Amino acid sequence: MIVYGKNVYSQLKNDPDAIEKVYILKGLQDQRIWKSLKELNCDYEVCSKQRLDQMTKHENHQGIVCQVKEIPTYSIDELIQKTKNPGLLVALDGIQDPHNVGAILRTCDCAGVNGLILCKHNSAGLTPAAIKASTGACYTIPVSIVTNMNQTLKDLKTRGYWIVGTDLDHARDYREGMYDLPTVLVIGNEGKGISPIVKKQCDYMVTLPMAGQIQSLNASVACGILLYEIYNQRNPL
Repeated sequence: MIVYGKNVYSQLKNDPDAIEKVYILKGLQDQRIWKSLKELNCDYEVCSKQRLDQMTKHENHQGIVCQVKEIPTYSIDELIQKTKNPGLLVALDGIQDPHNVGAILRTCDCAGVNGLILCKHNSAGLTPAAIKASTGACYTIPVSIVTNMNQTLKDLKTRGYWIVGTDLDHARDYREGMYDLPTVLVIGNEGKGISPIVKKQCDYMVTLPMAGQIQSLNASVACGILLYEIYNQRNPL
């Protein structure tokens, strides 16, 4: 698997066994990277910008590309074992943009989320673009990839989790959520929102007030606001 970017490499340094090879831009001025490559004693190759562009399909690689082992994923059982009470999980229902997946992973790390649940089909996964956007959080937040989000949420309800969805209609203000209980926050597709079948599993819906002319937020932005409201309620000053 190919990943890239300085922040991703910085996180990978904590688990050098995951690195198979590093490709670094000829003439790169960041001496910290050169020093760490020597300290890690990992296999690396100096390359032209053209080759790095080809390897990353012209994404912003920042002069460093890594060939790594596949990022480990976990079953729902394993995910729950890693949670701290009260558990907090984020489930992405049909998110298509890998940059949103990466940005949400990054926020999950910052806001103390225990794990992320992704759909196997019709959704963005742990692609190189998502990994880059996560700035390395894909290596700190456990991820479970499921084939049936509806059934997964139904199972989590039997384990004591409250399923909180996001919607504009028939929803309470996000500040009125009951977040002191084990919670799964469901973020829906960028355009269509949460699918009807998944919506049926939600115990209640929350919405963000819209004071302007635009009546929706980017999925990762909305997720960030909601996660910090949960953090705020669970960690009062």
